[in-house]
Amino acid sequence: MRHWGSRRGRGESADEGMYASRYSRRRLFDGEELRLLLLSLIAEQQRHGYELIKAIEDMTGGDYAPSPGMVYPTLAMMAELGLISEAADASARRSFAVTDAGRAELERASETVKALRERLQGLAAQREKTDSTPVRRAMYNLGIVLRTRLGQDGVSRDTLLEAVALIDEAARKIERL
Repeated sequence: MRHWGSRRGRGESADEGMYASRYSRRRLFDGEELRLLLLSLIAEQQRHGYELIKAIEDMTGGDYAPSPGMVYPTLAMMAELGLISEAADASARRSFAVTDAGRAELERASETVKALRERLQGLAAQREKTDSTPVRRAMYNLGIVLRTRLGQDGVSRDTLLEAVALIDEAARKIERL
């Protein structure tokens, strides 16, 4: 028997949609939290799966988007539990609306939903502070220069230590900004 919202092992692909970003493996929330977040978004307005994925991605400033492999099975489970129902839509996509049972579930878990939304907004704020294109470009360039220069034959220990000192000095200067 399947237990909805239970955590799976890290190696299973169904967990992939619950990690904090495309670049890390840090868990952002579990299946129960994903269900509540999707339910809250559907309560705001009737939506289909892709719109839900995009809404979450927008909430995080592009830092996180749940995988379709997590969203669509969760929607099916929520419909099975009577929390959402398929809604009439002019498009070919299956849109969902929240039911009375879904609204009651959101009321019961309102504090959890609020915390989830704050967590996602925190990701967006962090990304805005740290993920600028010029910074990524500069870090990429630094990595290339370090690999190229320090990877040459005959690089002395003194040269290596000088490069380390320059990087440490740059870090200290950035800290003081």
